[in-house]
Amino acid sequence: MRIGIVILPDQRWAESQRRWRQADEWGFDHAWTYDHLGWRDLVDGPWFDSMATLTAAATVTSRIKLGTLVASPNFRHPAAFTRQITALDDISGGRTLLGVGAGGIGFDSAVLGGETLPPRQRVDRFAEFVELLDLVLREDGTTWRGEWFTAVDARNNPGCVQTPRVPFVVAANGPRSMRLVTRFGQGWVTTGDGGDDLESWWAGVAELSKRLDRTLDEAGRDPATLDRYLSMDAAPVFSLSSAQFFADQVGRAAELGFTDAVTHWPRASSWYAGDEEALVDVATRLLPELRRA
Repeated sequence: MRIGIVILPDQRWAESQRRWRQADEWGFDHAWTYDHLGWRDLVDGPWFDSMATLTAAATVTSRIKLGTLVASPNFRHPAAFTRQITALDDISGGRTLLGVGAGGIGFDSAVLGGETLPPRQRVDRFAEFVELLDLVLREDGTTWRGEWFTAVDARNNPGCVQTPRVPFVVAANGPRSMRLVTRFGQGWVTTGDGGDDLESWWAGVAELSKRLDRTLDEAGRDPATLDRYLSMDAAPVFSLSSAQFFADQVGRAAELGFTDAVTHWPRASSWYAGDEEALVDVATRLLPELRRA
């Protein structure tokens, strides 16, 4: 089981670089940050750009993979985003993971002045976003005229360090998005499907895992070719409530076939509020054992 951690971009780099260095030194397999222009009730506080943050993180780490959780077409255009992804993959020495999702409602969908799309149209846009992003990252000189995006001779030279492009980790719960996972994803990530308590949340995760199995089977894709990431902190209880609770949650994820489990760096208040001592305990005492499981 591989273990990852999300570090929110809500601190100045002088403060947050310690976390990225520490995650690398502790041996986490991947570290992520949110790709938003502002997020929920943290929109009024400090918030920094994801790609700049990940680029800075690449310069102070040596082995950990670095990614967006998740980038979306709410404010990203594949032609421009390709240049940022290519630069990050180059600076990190091929350690980039690209989490992509349809994009929700809220600040990101409103700040540029556009209309808030209903779910079906958000998935339509997402499908085109992923297909075009895949194409521009793999081929130099892409021209595209779609319903949502236009590109004229979009370039990717020199291309990603990783070939044919950086791995896509596709966020998907519904059938249409899961079909995108089978076409374009090297990984699948889910936050579950809601639930008022921990057991109902896990029941939803189990059902989504079965849905993915069926989708892979229908597409004729070998399940072994796809990594499965679970963002554990969408559950009603924070995964780092204690080291033992964290170990239990990772065990449940493994039983459902997940290859990767993701937690969040504890914050002082609001989202992911917790004690950093639990993280230290997990990282120093449990992480080596969990990574071997």
